[in-house]
Amino acid sequence: MRVALVIYGDLSFVSGGFLYDRRLVDYLRGRGDEVEIVSLPWRAYPRGLLDNFSPALRRRLAGLRADIVLQDGLAHPSLFGLNRHLRKVRPRPLVSLVHHLRTCEEEPFGKKHLYRWVERRYLDSLDGFIYPSRALRREVEKLAPGSRPGVVAHPGGDHLPRCAGPDDISQRVKRGGPLEIVAVANLIPRKGLHTLVAALARLPAGEPWRLRIAGSLTADPAYVRSLRRRIAELGLADRVNLLGTLAPEDVSDLLNHSQVLAVPAWFEALGIVFLEAMRAGLPVIASTAGGAGEIFTPGREGFLVPPGEVAALADCLRIFLTDRSRLMEMSLAAWERSGAHPTWDDSLARARRFLVDLSRTS
Repeated sequence: MRVALVIYGDLSFVSGGFLYDRRLVDYLRGRGDEVEIVSLPWRAYPRGLLDNFSPALRRRLAGLRADIVLQDGLAHPSLFGLNRHLRKVRPRPLVSLVHHLRTCEEEPFGKKHLYRWVERRYLDSLDGFIYPSRALRREVEKLAPGSRPGVVAHPGGDHLPRCAGPDDISQRVKRGGPLEIVAVANLIPRKGLHTLVAALARLPAGEPWRLRIAGSLTADPAYVRSLRRRIAELGLADRVNLLGTLAPEDVSDLLNHSQVLAVPAWFEALGIVFLEAMRAGLPVIASTAGGAGEIFTPGREGFLVPPGEVAALADCLRIFLTDRSRLMEMSLAAWERSGAHPTWDDSLARARRFLVDLSRTS
């Protein structure tokens, strides 16, 4: 099978979606498939829309030697119109790896209306979908109803080493000192890190805790500046550390030296970092908006809070801060639950079968 994968930028970009793309490419190539990477430049959203009128890009995509064209859904601004042309000049399946929908973000009405219109046209131009969660599948089908085929292939959590065991987790929870909270997410508004900081400011002043955030400080510099100002205004500068982007082995080390993971994103299709954290024995706090509830049971391995709900988030953090026996129970439950999650190979085998079947029937 010959596959072309269309992405923005390159596969080395650090995010859950690009990790998924890298793992899928490696899996396909490992099964003897040819995979060509078609890299489009990162652009501001309006500039990306203009790509649909580019004769050069039109010729480039039409000339691909592929049985099936995969598209990272993040590149949809450049493709929503071009896909219709591609179908006319060279019919072959067009499939999207849908990692996120812009319409699920908190945006002003005008922007949200534009995103909804563009994404609906993009989704309608495709022949199939690979989803990381059932929650995102529901959002796609709500935005663009139809009978197009798709497959849910959850990301795996087994790309980081499983260093922690029950004894390690027990010792980590029992040690003295502040509650070690970690967030692994690029510093952009939809990850809800400002909500996390606001919730921490509501905790009792005398209770010790520390937050470390690992993620890109350059993806949205204006947001990072705003977050730093807010941290300073709340008097939390000595307890909140922004670490920047870390190598995978450093992320693994960070998780194994933390006690709770909190990423209250506005919407998270699934959240690979939740799987990584549970594998290290950390209970997680995630948003009700998205697919996190597909990988853990609220109240057993973690908590779900409505996006933007500072008080609800503070209540969950307070439980871990004041009740170490509950923290112990949920940490061990998270570690045990992670062992039942599909591996990358399990999930990517589902994705490949879907692509093979689609290429044979088209």
